[in-house]
Amino acid sequence: IHSGRVKKVYAQFDAPYRMLPSDLEKIYVRNKESKMVPFSSFATGYWTYGSPRLERFNGFPSINIWGEPAPGISSGEAMKAMEELALKLPQGFGFDWSGISYQEKMSTKQAPILYAFSILVIFLCVAALYESWTIPFVNLLMLPLGVFGAIVATSLRGLYNDVYFQIGFLTTLGLSTKNAILIVQFIKDQMRQGLDLIEATLAAVKIRFRPVIMTSLAFFFGTLPLALTKGAGAGAMNAIGTAVTGGLLSATFIDLIFIPLFFVLISQVFGKKSNENRKERNEI
Repeated sequence: IHSGRVKKVYAQFDAPYRMLPSDLEKIYVRNKESKMVPFSSFATGYWTYGSPRLERFNGFPSINIWGEPAPGISSGEAMKAMEELALKLPQGFGFDWSGISYQEKMSTKQAPILYAFSILVIFLCVAALYESWTIPFVNLLMLPLGVFGAIVATSLRGLYNDVYFQIGFLTTLGLSTKNAILIVQFIKDQMRQGLDLIEATLAAVKIRFRPVIMTSLAFFFGTLPLALTKGAGAGAMNAIGTAVTGGLLSATFIDLIFIPLFFVLISQVFGKKSNENRKERNEI
C-alpha cells in the first residue's frame, strides 16, 4: 500500500535463484505488523505434475484430450461415454468439444430437423403432383422400407452412424419415393382411361415393373463403387455408398409388393369417406 492505494508488486529473480522450491522460501514479505517474514514461515513449496505448456480455450485454462473410438464403437458412442465421464469431474471443471467432434455434435442436433424437412418436402411435392392429400401417404409409407435397407446394410458391414451415413440416409429418403411415383402415376392414368382401381393397379404393376427395375439397377450400379472403394477417403465413400445401395435394394424389391397394396388400401379408405361426404352434401 502506497499513499493509500494498493499497487501490485511483481518479485523477480534471476534463473539461478528460482530453480528450486526452497529458493521461494527465502523471499521475504511484510506482515500486518510491518515486519519482514520469509515465505517458509507460512507456506511450503513442493514439486507436482502439470501440463508442459499452458493452453486456453474460450479464455479458460484448458487441457486438450485427443483419442479415437475403439474398434466396433462409433464416434457418437465414444462422445457419449466421454460426456458421462465428464459429469463426474469436480465442481469448477467443465468440458467442450472442438474440431471434428464439435462439427459432428452440431450436425447430430440438426439431423432430426433435416429428416423432418425432407419428409415434408417429399409430401408437398407429391401432393402437388397428384393434386391430392391422400395419395402422398403411399410415398411416405415407402420411406421405412428404404431406411430399413440402409440400416441393415450399414450394420452388416460394421460401419458407423456418422455424418456420411446420414448423407446417404437423406438420399435414400428421396430414392424410396421414386418407385412409388412411377407406379402411382401410371395407376392414375389408367383410371382416367376408365379402368377400375384393381384393374389399373394390376396393369401398372405389370407394365411398370421393367422401368422400375431398370432405373433402380442403374442407380445401384452407379453407387456400388462408392461402397466397395478402398484407399484414401474410402471411409466416407463406403458410408454413403453402403447406405444408398442397401436402401435402394430394399426400396426397389419390397416396394413392388407394398406400393400397389398401400395404394389400393388408401384409395378405398379415403374413397369411401369422400363418397360419404358427397352423399351428405347431396342430401343437404
